[in-house]
Amino acid sequence: MRPFSIFNVDDCAPGWQRTNVTSLYNGPYIQLEDVAYRTPGRPDMDTQWTVARRKNAVIVAPRLKNGKFLMVRQERLPIQRTLWEFPAGQIDDIANNESPVTIIDTVHRELLEETRHIVPKGDGELIPCGYFFSSQGFTDEHAYLFLATKVVPAPDDGSPLGDGGEFILEAKEFHIDEIRQMIAENIIMDANTLALFARMTAMNLI
Repeated sequence: MRPFSIFNVDDCAPGWQRTNVTSLYNGPYIQLEDVAYRTPGRPDMDTQWTVARRKNAVIVAPRLKNGKFLMVRQERLPIQRTLWEFPAGQIDDIANNESPVTIIDTVHRELLEETRHIVPKGDGELIPCGYFFSSQGFTDEHAYLFLATKVVPAPDDGSPLGDGGEFILEAKEFHIDEIRQMIAENIIMDANTLALFARMTAMNLI
């Protein structure tokens, strides 16, 4: 597999420093902190900011042998909408969430859970497409982007799509031109899918 870069919040550019951190909320899916920063542009003064900490994530575009892509239709509670999206999920292994092995294992897990498909050994490929920040003014969360090629159905074990805490209604094949049209018509509107589509386009993968 092609190499890919990883990001660590504590491994930032020179001139950045967190001088004080106060915990405001500590939940299972999100933590809120009040943070004092020293920055390259403001090295002699503290700048206060409220930051949301979340687990890092992966997003994968599964491409079938026929060239079509799998997308999932998922209910999203905060916005009260059902959206077509590329499969995605958080990296549960917090201690190793920047490890390439952990990241790749999460991609395979999410692909199987959300679409019941796998990348066949010796035929398909998992192509890294970098990472992006989902909402850089609000959180340091970042998500790793992947293209999975020649995916095939996994043996049917009768389990529903998702991990039980998700609301995935179906997985469906789409031609790349259909996805492009859905983006143009604002049917696809989630940051994960838009970022991965843009990255694959820039990398001439689609």
